[in-house]
Amino acid sequence: TSALNKILLEMPRENKHAAALRNHRTKMKEKNSRYSPGTVNLQVLGSGAQGAPRSLYLFTDQSRYLFNCGEGSQRLAHEHKMKLSKLEHIFVTQGSWENIGGLPGVALTIQDVGVPEITLHGPKGIEEIFTATRRFVILRNLSIKTADCTKETSFEDNAIKVKYIPLSVEGKERAPAVSLTRSPRSDLDSSEDDIDYYAHQRDGPRDRGKKRRSLSVEPRSLRDQDVRLWLEVMCFAVSVQPRPGTLCLEKCVAAGVKPGPLLGKLKAGEDIVLENGKIVRSADVTLPGGPSPTFLVVECPNESFLPALDREPAFRQYQMTATNDEDLAYLVVHFTPAHIMNHPTYRNWMDRFSVSTHHLVLNEDNTCMGSTAVHRIQYKLNSLEPFIFPLLKDPGFSNCENKHFSNGNNLKVNNGNENPTLAKSDLVNHYSIINGKTFYRIHLRPQTCLDNSALLKIEPEEYKNEVMNIDGFSTQLEKLKTSLSKYDPKKDSEYPNLVFLGTGSCIPNKARNTSAILINLSENKSMLLDCGEGTYGQLVRHFGPSNISEVIGKLRAIYVSHLHADHHIGLVSLLKARMKLANGNSLILLAPKQILPWLTLYDRHFESVLHNLELIPNSDMLYDGYKLSERCEGRLQEALDMSRIETTYVRHCPNAFGITLTHRQGWKITYSGDTMPSESLVEIGANSDLLVHEATMEDELINEAKCKLHSTTSQAIEIGRKMSAKYIVLTHFSQRYAKLPRIVCSPGNEEATLGNNVGIAFDNMKIRFSDLPKLHLLYPALKIMFQEDCEELEQKALKRQLRQERNARKKIKLMAENSS
Repeated sequence: TSALNKILLEMPRENKHAAALRNHRTKMKEKNSRYSPGTVNLQVLGSGAQGAPRSLYLFTDQSRYLFNCGEGSQRLAHEHKMKLSKLEHIFVTQGSWENIGGLPGVALTIQDVGVPEITLHGPKGIEEIFTATRRFVILRNLSIKTADCTKETSFEDNAIKVKYIPLSVEGKERAPAVSLTRSPRSDLDSSEDDIDYYAHQRDGPRDRGKKRRSLSVEPRSLRDQDVRLWLEVMCFAVSVQPRPGTLCLEKCVAAGVKPGPLLGKLKAGEDIVLENGKIVRSADVTLPGGPSPTFLVVECPNESFLPALDREPAFRQYQMTATNDEDLAYLVVHFTPAHIMNHPTYRNWMDRFSVSTHHLVLNEDNTCMGSTAVHRIQYKLNSLEPFIFPLLKDPGFSNCENKHFSNGNNLKVNNGNENPTLAKSDLVNHYSIINGKTFYRIHLRPQTCLDNSALLKIEPEEYKNEVMNIDGFSTQLEKLKTSLSKYDPKKDSEYPNLVFLGTGSCIPNKARNTSAILINLSENKSMLLDCGEGTYGQLVRHFGPSNISEVIGKLRAIYVSHLHADHHIGLVSLLKARMKLANGNSLILLAPKQILPWLTLYDRHFESVLHNLELIPNSDMLYDGYKLSERCEGRLQEALDMSRIETTYVRHCPNAFGITLTHRQGWKITYSGDTMPSESLVEIGANSDLLVHEATMEDELINEAKCKLHSTTSQAIEIGRKMSAKYIVLTHFSQRYAKLPRIVCSPGNEEATLGNNVGIAFDNMKIRFSDLPKLHLLYPALKIMFQEDCEELEQKALKRQLRQERNARKKIKLMAENSS
């Protein structure tokens, strides 16, 4: 067995066939480049609601385009099967996080499916988001290109033609907002950090003493450029390319054209000469090709851009001053904030458009967050234990109450539940304002009515029935209810409680977001453990838009365990939300000090995020090398009501940490972050009331876990037992376990494997200390609830085992033949 395991470990990883995908993609692109697409549609991907991305998806039967790419775009695209494999161009109106926060995640996703290059269109310097994130967003097979976007240039392919309309604020300096405070012992210069945080994924595990692999510094660096992205906005006028009309055979016969190759030439747009010398023009024997509508994509982020918008002459050809009706804008997409849309100057600008022009709004006044999958699984889990799995509080579905945009008496608001048509209104200055919702679709070719047939709905009864109709579930549910009835809820203390916001690894899927845990310490204090992409959106879903300001206001600290993107890319959204509050409380950031270059570059060149932020490096809190000054430690303890916070290096990428939190009331929580089994974590976590430990892989994938420096389920449980933790909650599951991790145990004997102190984390799970004894009771019901997924995992495991055994036998046979 040991020989077989050694052979399996040495076997090369599977090829992802990225090269083959790229070659196929190139061939299809060359084939389609000769034709204008037959169908062209606009679809809302993200509505821009609080916590939701704002993004518009343009797709044809040949290609895909994105207009803005807010944080969380890739998760919605994955859930709703909006394929990004044909994506080649992303258009960005301004370098704010609302528009670019999803770019790193989308870039990593399309790289994995073989996209060779992506072109960014937007304000000068927009591509520098990838320079700023280059340490934790590693693009090895994807080339980032930028278009030269000026008034004199344009973009054109076989599907669309785009005219750039830049708006700028000349010489306007941003008010100084950087007020980052660092621990006195933090001596890291903001420009330093050449560590490759993903070297282990190529090189395998390494000893801590070995030299770390470094990345070379890019030739173009933000430090050497005067990039100030808040000074420019890029608007776009997008026209659908004309499509040749169909050949009219009656006209061809009348012109004397005989059946044969001449018809093909006429169809291709060529003029021909008949045997008798007569010239037949293609235009004379083809039918009209139909309209080629134009839509505008506009953002006016604040009042300082209103004069530029108001006087920009490039808009006039699409407004009522157009020289012909074909130039009138068919649609204007507004990424403009609601308060600016209410401004008289903006309304006057809108009044210049024809009454036939439609207006689609994608901003924070919308309510659709775009995901029904999170509600489906939450309703199912809620049937097990309503407090541990509370129902979510985000509105915005077509069968829910909705809040609509309203900006005066002369603007008609359409919430998307009606079925608007394209008929022209007879009322001057009377416009239908369509509040964007995910899946709202506008057909540009063929041009038909606005389409809201696919708008999202939540169906609670349907979700519940799906579970109750599973064989054996109702019986198991009754057993669970009986077991839970032994616990007296009146004795439960509300604080502390933990809300798991992200329990998946690497990339988000529709059931599990990336890492984040909110710890509510008391009625008015909380902290976050990690904050992967979409963490702010998860908070909005869990607590509701009306409560989110209060939730953010209670936040006293954010802890980042290490600098992999799935653990901290959501930080900017949280910092921006915090800055909007009026209370002015400072926020403590506990993180590897190497996070500073990224935050400083973003703050300096994109937008302010560091106001009232204090950085305390994780390395200053090492249990075996504590460096915090008395004053700094006192501030930290006071902010979080802690008696002690300690960290330790763990076995993952460079500068990866585990942490223990010991409260003044005596309880202790240990959080592993990402790591292989770590003895130092056992040491600092001794006698914890709760250990939250990553369990990325199932036990049979121990070699893969070792290569990627993660833990298996049994390894995580063993660490908890070694440190004598009272309870263990497993999290950070590989996305192959979207619903339930695979745990091999004897039927009906789960407790022997898991123990009666082990629970499995789910997104939007809320637990108090008094709920911890209940968690192991949930597992039998969970296995039945997700039995289809469990059976699929078992089938995959069996196929994997058979494949490995077959390959191992081939290798042994080959070695024997070579030795003989």
